[in-house]
Amino acid sequence: MKRESNAIALPSLGMALLPIVLTIGLLAIQLFYYDDFTPHIPLALGAAIAAIFGWSRGYRWKEMEAGGFKLLHVAMPAVATLIVVGMLIGVLIASGTVPTLIYYGLELLSPQWFLAATMLMCSVVSLVVGSSWTTVGTVGLALMGIGTALEIPVYWTAGAIVSGAFFGDKMSPLSDTTNLSPAVTETNIFDHIKNMLPTTVPAMLIALVIYAWAGGAELSSAGTLARIVNIREGLDNAFQLGFWQLLPLLLILSLAFLKVAPIPALFTATCLGGIIAMLTQGVSFHDVLTFAHSGFTIDTGMGPLDSLLNRGGVTSMTWVVTLIIFALVFGGILEKTRCLEKVVTTITEKARSFRALQTSAVLTPIFVNAIAGDVYLSIALPGRMYVSAYDRMGYSRLNLSRAIEEGGTLVSPLIPWNVGGAFVITTLGLTIGDGDLSALLYIPLAFACWLSPLLSIIYAQFGLFSYKADPEKRPNSDQPARLSSQVDDEGPIPPRDENIALENSGTS
Repeated sequence: MKRESNAIALPSLGMALLPIVLTIGLLAIQLFYYDDFTPHIPLALGAAIAAIFGWSRGYRWKEMEAGGFKLLHVAMPAVATLIVVGMLIGVLIASGTVPTLIYYGLELLSPQWFLAATMLMCSVVSLVVGSSWTTVGTVGLALMGIGTALEIPVYWTAGAIVSGAFFGDKMSPLSDTTNLSPAVTETNIFDHIKNMLPTTVPAMLIALVIYAWAGGAELSSAGTLARIVNIREGLDNAFQLGFWQLLPLLLILSLAFLKVAPIPALFTATCLGGIIAMLTQGVSFHDVLTFAHSGFTIDTGMGPLDSLLNRGGVTSMTWVVTLIIFALVFGGILEKTRCLEKVVTTITEKARSFRALQTSAVLTPIFVNAIAGDVYLSIALPGRMYVSAYDRMGYSRLNLSRAIEEGGTLVSPLIPWNVGGAFVITTLGLTIGDGDLSALLYIPLAFACWLSPLLSIIYAQFGLFSYKADPEKRPNSDQPARLSSQVDDEGPIPPRDENIALENSGTS
């Protein structure tokens, strides 16, 4: 007879935290002592440590293995999306789509307002598409090229891109996380989006003011002017540029508007990009296959331009995919052995006031994001476990759905070993290594991503935008957001009873 996992009591708080603390220590040694940003092996060691602690408490290896692999199974659509995005990037460069965006962007965008314009452009695209990853991999990549030509530090450009791109993941009704947050709290999705405006609008405005103040580039430098001219000439010589090259991007936007699932939408755009590359750029079918697998390669004789264009392909996502595997196995073992449950339960028991509860609800997804590396778990786990506390205090669950969205979705790209952060670093070409961690400066410069949860905490301290529950309604009387099976940029929205993060017990 199979033994129920919850037959084993919750660990003590110290036992639950110890494997987490040890893993963070290993990550810190790798990052700061050895100046080596490869968190894969520290996370693998962390999974081993968590498994040893679980074994000492009576869990069988097959139970913990099942926990880690089940979380991997939930994240497989995210991995598939990563692979398709890698293919898309390589083909869109070969087709001339990205070069066309860079070429005309250098002509149309005002250098002095480049950072502010970057955030606004990514915000609009991500809001329409509902996908931060698609935005980063297309428009964001082109904007990185424009910023490089203008000699703007890459971390400033990346910060503005991330601020805008992940805005859509938070506010678009097409986004999976925007559907997941109200779903696990049983609130209405449009009420959820409306309730996020008090934090989102000020955060975006503050970020916009900072980017406008920071500016971009002054064209008084003869060197900068010459660099722009050389890059535009290099693009013009190497590619056929024009309207036809923009068709794959327009197709992505159209399919998103029609609510086509992201994986088939992105793959369709990849196929169209390959056709355009063969018809307009003179490449062969075999070349297109090579670009989709190994990434685009070109030698223009201009180092900066070549380093910008030589990227993409399935192989470019290997670093990210392997990182996802290590992080999710670690997080899955912690979830299966109920270590995360113990931490969250302790927090809810200690939160005696709404101020403490709301603050904890914002910080817990950040904690889970950093430990488990998965945005879904960071939203679903606290969303499930904090519900009763909000009901008991008489506060609307909309406060909770806002808190977990901001601590989960927006913080995901700010943690380098999280799936969101790893994707940003890889896709935007933020080189990290040999003791140079300057590319990670994009994290504090992604102002909108951390200002929004900060504002949520501040509001809670003063009782602002902290709504009481309607006494005339049951907690779940609002129409809940339907859990769609549609896949978005970070994976599927699994049915509630199948979501690993909503399960506190299971069988082996």
